[in-house]
Amino acid sequence: MKIKLLGIIATILLVAACGTVKKVEGIQDALSKKDTAQIVVVHQMPVVDSAAIVREIMGKVAQQKINFKTFNAKIKVDYEGAEKKDDYTVYLSMVKDSLILIRVKGTFLGIAAEGLQAKVTRDSVVLVQKVGDKSVTKRSIAYLQEVTEIPFDFMSLQDLLIGNPIFFSNNLVSYKANDNQLLVTMVGDLFKNLINIDNSTQRILFSKFNDVNALRNRTCDITYGNFQPLGTFSFAADRKISMSEKSKLDIFLDFKEYSIDDPIKYSFEIPKNYKKK
Repeated sequence: MKIKLLGIIATILLVAACGTVKKVEGIQDALSKKDTAQIVVVHQMPVVDSAAIVREIMGKVAQQKINFKTFNAKIKVDYEGAEKKDDYTVYLSMVKDSLILIRVKGTFLGIAAEGLQAKVTRDSVVLVQKVGDKSVTKRSIAYLQEVTEIPFDFMSLQDLLIGNPIFFSNNLVSYKANDNQLLVTMVGDLFKNLINIDNSTQRILFSKFNDVNALRNRTCDITYGNFQPLGTFSFAADRKISMSEKSKLDIFLDFKEYSIDDPIKYSFEIPKNYKKK
């Protein structure tokens, strides 16, 4: 149970499908016929500089990326699976690039989760269960990947929790723009990533992931909403993560309290008499 709970709370994730949009194409326009000899004058439009497009898009997203020294949050989490529906509260403290602390209170799949704590550093994961078997589990950071079957490291997990984009690639393969939004498809080594960017604010509104490996059938949609001020940044206080592979799973995150650059609120302790796993 602890493994599944960390996989959903501490990584909230998977990988998912992205739709296809039209690829960037060169355009030729045949213009007027000059005379009876039917001479056709053809004008070649300038070739689209896709590298410039990528730089512009990455610049817009980079401007919105939340920079912080510390981050504290209280999160109401609603979980809805094929057979179960639960809710719990997650208490989170992070020190940028070095430490993530998680406490869980409530139920998960009908099981009391109060007393579960996690400590994640750049090279390790430690879990403490303070009720039930009263145990401590220590693993390398690779444990995140074993649990979630996703190539999470400390930095990608940190970005996921603060609300910054994850698994972002410079390999833009298609884009489509309208008056309100920019729709971009990028392909990395492992994932396709379809994102919607608001033209006026440069916020990411939606992100959709898909395995590059066609043999996998995992999908994950992340929707960002209820943007609120967080220092000089804009913070998505509401998020919905919808995942599916063999069955569907919806997770709703409601950030009730959040702050950056304050002293961290939550501590992590391992009682001396706890058994190690």
